[in-house]
Amino acid sequence: MKPIRLSMTAFGPFAEQETLDFTQLGHNPLFLINGPTGSGKTTILDAICFALYGKTTGDEREGSQMRCDMAAEKLLTEVTFEFQLGELSYRIRRVPEQDRKKARGDGYTRQKPEAQLYSLAADGTEHLLVPSKVSEATAEIETRTGLSVDQFRQVMVLPQGKFRQLLMADSKEREKIFSQLFQTHVYRRIEESLKQQAAGIRAQVSEQRNRRDGILLNAEVENDAQLSLEIDRLTPDFTAASAAKEQAQALFVEATEALQVGRRLSEDFNQFAELKKLAEQLRARAEGMGKQEQRWQRAEKAQRLQPLRDTQQSRQREQQEAQQTQQRSSIALDKSQQRLSEAQAEQSRLPELKAQLDQQQQHQQQLRSLLPQLQGLSGLQAQQTLASNRLIQAETEGQQLKQQLEQLQRDKQQGEAQLPVLRTQLERQLPLQQSITEQQARIELFQQWQQAKETVASTEEKLSLEKASGVGLNQRYEEAQQHSKGLQLAWHQGQAAILSAQLKLGQPCAVCGSTDHPMPASSDTPLPSESDLSAAQQCEHEALASLQAARESFAALQQALKEQQSNGQQLLERLGDAASQTLEALQQVLRTWQSEWQALESLQLRLSELTAQQQQWDTQDVSLQGKLTVTRERYQSAKSEADGLQGQIDNALYNIPADYRELKVLERALNKAEAAIKNQQQSIDVIAQRHTLAAQEQSAAEAALQAADQTCVEAARHAQETHQALQVELQSAGFADENAMQSAWLADFERAELKQAIDGYHQQCQQSQGKIEQLSTQLSGQRPPDIEALEAALNVGREQQQQQDAAYQIVHTRMTVLNNTQTQLQEADAQTSALDEQYAVVGTLSDVANGQTGNKVSLQRFVLSVLLDDVLIEASQRLYVMSKGRYQLLRKGDRSKGNRASGLELEVEDAYTSKVRPVATLSGGESFMAALSMALGLSDVVQAYAGGIKLDTLFIDEGFGSLDQESLDLAVRTLVDLQSSGRMVGVISHVAEMREQIGARIDIQKTSSGSRCALVVP
Repeated sequence: MKPIRLSMTAFGPFAEQETLDFTQLGHNPLFLINGPTGSGKTTILDAICFALYGKTTGDEREGSQMRCDMAAEKLLTEVTFEFQLGELSYRIRRVPEQDRKKARGDGYTRQKPEAQLYSLAADGTEHLLVPSKVSEATAEIETRTGLSVDQFRQVMVLPQGKFRQLLMADSKEREKIFSQLFQTHVYRRIEESLKQQAAGIRAQVSEQRNRRDGILLNAEVENDAQLSLEIDRLTPDFTAASAAKEQAQALFVEATEALQVGRRLSEDFNQFAELKKLAEQLRARAEGMGKQEQRWQRAEKAQRLQPLRDTQQSRQREQQEAQQTQQRSSIALDKSQQRLSEAQAEQSRLPELKAQLDQQQQHQQQLRSLLPQLQGLSGLQAQQTLASNRLIQAETEGQQLKQQLEQLQRDKQQGEAQLPVLRTQLERQLPLQQSITEQQARIELFQQWQQAKETVASTEEKLSLEKASGVGLNQRYEEAQQHSKGLQLAWHQGQAAILSAQLKLGQPCAVCGSTDHPMPASSDTPLPSESDLSAAQQCEHEALASLQAARESFAALQQALKEQQSNGQQLLERLGDAASQTLEALQQVLRTWQSEWQALESLQLRLSELTAQQQQWDTQDVSLQGKLTVTRERYQSAKSEADGLQGQIDNALYNIPADYRELKVLERALNKAEAAIKNQQQSIDVIAQRHTLAAQEQSAAEAALQAADQTCVEAARHAQETHQALQVELQSAGFADENAMQSAWLADFERAELKQAIDGYHQQCQQSQGKIEQLSTQLSGQRPPDIEALEAALNVGREQQQQQDAAYQIVHTRMTVLNNTQTQLQEADAQTSALDEQYAVVGTLSDVANGQTGNKVSLQRFVLSVLLDDVLIEASQRLYVMSKGRYQLLRKGDRSKGNRASGLELEVEDAYTSKVRPVATLSGGESFMAALSMALGLSDVVQAYAGGIKLDTLFIDEGFGSLDQESLDLAVRTLVDLQSSGRMVGVISHVAEMREQIGARIDIQKTSSGSRCALVVP
């Protein structure tokens, strides 16, 4: 993550909006954040952390507590941070919860927290990822950066007073950080997957065993042997029951077939009797059916003649319609001849109307010729109005510019008079700045000395506690040792009593070989067991280990106390006389000088403002002079243009009649003339059109009458021809006339029903006769069967079949249950065997991956330990240089006691003493160097591994003050090397040497109205 731009509004000590463009510091810069105490140096890091995660770096203050008390009420406290992740850029804006003034009325309203996250494309377009929800923005940032807020503080920001956290983190906390940085979650997922698979296999094995017990329980047998015996016992019964069932089934089938044959024969006898009755009935209906057949034939003839009769009626209707059309055409001809006479009379007026139309058109042309002249006159008048307005405007602007120029010259004279006075006052108070800087350094040194005294007192108290604890542990060890020795003595003495109990008269002793046993050994107390001896020895060993650990801790505290006392003595020597004073007295002097310095800053601000104002006045003077010259030129140009336009207007008015010098009057006259011409032309067109239409109507009426006469003659001829043809066909069909044909005619559905009845009768006669002949042949020599006897025999067979089937089902069901049980048990045993083989592999892998064997180190922690070794190699190289060859960081190889997570703890190797000791024993300056080396080494290794998070930015807040000059130079050299390798490094420090060695910086200026930021680039 690389910062690009940071904007803070009413945030922390910054009362207004402050924007820092980190790109101005250069590519991968090493820069210093410089400023007095309380000016807001750490606030810059707080703003970055708050924008990303909604929390500050120290986590002492919430976002709602970061509003500046000196900010204007209208300003909203917010932070906007633009940053780069790899090739992608983002911008996040976050607003904390705060009270803001209501837009209307009095009082305040509660502003809810909000956050917006944007992705920024290379072409400048933006895409909104999170619109307002704070939790969504934080989750999105954690996903894209790969770091939580705590991990961000530990690997990218070393906050003030908390640089030891990464160094002192335990295995569990360091595992969280490293797994996130190196993206080793896949190994954790492998552990969980193997663990779940092993648990699943164990559950399946248990399920198979329960299933096997359930199978045996359902079969009502206790074990496999009883199951086999039951199957062997039932096999002969099952064979006999199957044979009896098949025999009964065959007898039942034979009785069923005999009954079916008898029922079919009985049905044939019944059908033969019914057919004979039907034949008698059909013979009785034969005469009536003959009459119906004759009626159908006459209806068919009438149906064939019906189209010809319909044609005759149509021809008669056509003859009547032709006669009616002939009458209407004659009447229309008379009316058209009358209209033609009237149109000819109106046509005689056309010459007079055309002459009037020519006069009106000439008048219109004269008016149109005046229109361009009048439009040109209007344009000239409009231009004259604009020229007059420009003339007035130029005159007004000239007067205003003269007044502004006179006021500017008066202000300039007053400012020039104030400048010498301000410079003299400023020169008198300049030495005050050096005094304030020295006093701030003295206060910081005093605070460090007080902190050193408190540390010494705390260490002395811990040393006393460790000493008392050591006495108790020593007593505990002696008691455990005595108890163990007592049990061992009792055990050895008890062995003689055990041997004596086994002696017998006349048999040799196993120890001395004698056959006489005058005084065999005995024991009155219970003898200790081997487990009691082991437990006592284990307690002795644990007590000894605790005592040795306490002695090592006591020695480390003694060494730390010596170093802390030495550090405090050095600070006391640097303080000198100031050590006898109090912090309140030193701060009171500083506040007094700062009050005087604020007055000095006001003078400096006023002098800067006047100097800038003087330059602005000079620029405005030149600008106003130029504007005044331009305005005068515009005035002369506008006056010349207005005079020329007036002459053109007078000349145009001379050529236009007085009645038409207004455009609206001329337009109304033109419209009136155009309307008159249009009406006259319409009258002429109407008269000509009426004459033409009247002539056309007369010609059409004459033609229509001739066509009607011809149509009437043709219709009469067609009607006569059709009548004659119909009479011929009636005689041929046997009808006397049309009425006879009409009485014989039937509708289509009536003829169809009649025909169907006739055909059905004949078909029924044929079918009945054929079946009678067939059954007569089939039943020849047969007798009706005894159905009751056949049904009784079938019932007897059914009962026997049901009895045998029931007996078979009982044996078959039990046999099926037993066979299925045997098959299910074999399948269950096969599945259980396969699961056992599978668990032998998966279970072992799960135990190894989850740290259940050996040193109790899981797969992910093993991978992380290898990565930590790489980090420590890089870190030790830098720490070795910064500590002048004394320290190197190591990973603790011993397993932690109990169930605590282990494998990622750190130790430090001291080259001066050739001992390895905990990192907690390092002093403040040594801890800072170790933490800095750890952070830099972590950054190197994370970026070297594919898939790791890119840590290309590091912020360090204080800590350099605890280093001596040589260590400080080495630390700065390390940071310069880090910068040259492509990292951005930001440092917050009060140490003057840091300011001298780091050119690029962000200066924080503290004022009474809030702090301001300024970038300084060499």
